[in-house]
Amino acid sequence: MRLGDLVRDVPAAVLHGDAGLEITAVTHDSRRSEEGSLFVAVRGLAADGHDYIDAALKKGASAVVSEEQPREGVPWVRVRDAREALALLSATVFGHPGRELELVGVTGTNGKTTTAYMIDSALRESGDTVGLIGTVEYRVGDQVAEAARTTPEAPVLQSYLRQMVDAGCRRAVLEVSSHSLALKRVHGLGFQVGVFTNLSRDHLDFHGDMDSYFAAKRILFDSLLQKGGRAVINVDDDRGAELARTTEHAVSSCSLSPGADFTAEDVRLSLDGTRFRARTPAGVFEVQTSLLGRFNVLNALCAFGTGFALGLSPDAVQRGIASLKGVSGRIERVDVGQDFIVLVDYAHTDDALKNLLETVRELQPRRLITVFGCGGDRDRSKRPLMGAVAARVSDVVILTSDNPRSEPPEAIIDDVRRGIPAAQADETQVIVDRRKAIVRALEMGREGVVIVIAGKGHETYQVLRDRKVPFDDRQVVREVLARPTGAGEKR
Repeated sequence: MRLGDLVRDVPAAVLHGDAGLEITAVTHDSRRSEEGSLFVAVRGLAADGHDYIDAALKKGASAVVSEEQPREGVPWVRVRDAREALALLSATVFGHPGRELELVGVTGTNGKTTTAYMIDSALRESGDTVGLIGTVEYRVGDQVAEAARTTPEAPVLQSYLRQMVDAGCRRAVLEVSSHSLALKRVHGLGFQVGVFTNLSRDHLDFHGDMDSYFAAKRILFDSLLQKGGRAVINVDDDRGAELARTTEHAVSSCSLSPGADFTAEDVRLSLDGTRFRARTPAGVFEVQTSLLGRFNVLNALCAFGTGFALGLSPDAVQRGIASLKGVSGRIERVDVGQDFIVLVDYAHTDDALKNLLETVRELQPRRLITVFGCGGDRDRSKRPLMGAVAARVSDVVILTSDNPRSEPPEAIIDDVRRGIPAAQADETQVIVDRRKAIVRALEMGREGVVIVIAGKGHETYQVLRDRKVPFDDRQVVREVLARPTGAGEKR
């Protein structure tokens, strides 16, 4: 496109230079700059894009977008908000693919991934070719790529949306993180359905407080289409109930209690799965899923609400939920024939850990052993809360390293231990080496025991101070349990 045409829809954009300059790509990453590209200088959390303008120009960038005054001799677009401009320019250069898709956005502290997968599965059961953007992976139809982050930056996101349209997708399901909303990665997209799962303490290192965190989540619901847009909301959550009362869009409420649009009756939980009856505006439907726990009942109700908002048949939603055998790293069972149960989960907040452990406790294991840690360079306030939850619900707690990043793992563990009552402190085991911690837990495995390994879930790496190293909780469990003798052999 010509530069003048490209920037026409960016508010308050002032072009200095040749409006006829041909632009073929938009990027905020100087390393991806090339001849014909437009480099957007964005101020990030750890780096300032303005420091990389020279590098982008050296790589061949044809022009620069910035909030700062233009440079002499460089084609330059001055804007009031570089992040907003990045999103709008990315959509324009890819031909606004979001306008050709019915978009479903799923947000919340916990449950985004599972709910998104349930919705995706229901759409596939209805015969749709579907796109999916989320924490675990990005999918275009049946083509899968590993996810770099829950919601990618606008140029990457718009590229995937264009691939989805070109592959024949009519609908796409996006996990929409609070970071992506606050940083305007999805700015300009019109969502057909917005789903709110819940809100609990997380990311306060970024948002500062819970009100700001909630305000970021609300942005998704301001992005709903003015005609036909619908909010699907878990009203058992206090912030969800507030959102349902105050959003200007049509609402489908979901609850485990009577009175909502989508409710659950006769909930039956077991270690083999979950069954319940979904009461909906269209009638009552039997639901069966291999996923565990009451919180997955709420996730399934949100999937029902979304399916109805998109015009899917109840049968397609039922089949979609039933056919989803599991979600990577979400209460994922690791079974190589041992006589005890090992569950790997992504729970990395106090609320998520509470829901996870109370779900397992409700299934009445003989003994519950929990292995977990907390990530470094992230919200420290949740660490003692997670320690308190683990100590209250578990029989045995093993504290270990998660993704320590630049923090000493021992210091992170000390923060967690502050939440553990003194009476239980001596019984809490500390094994900094995560592999050794998992091995120790597996050594305690017996019939009737459930071992929960929490915090990293689907991740296949561990983030240290200066590097990433391969590490997969599930693979470690399989390797240990596959040994012919020693830890993990059948008892």
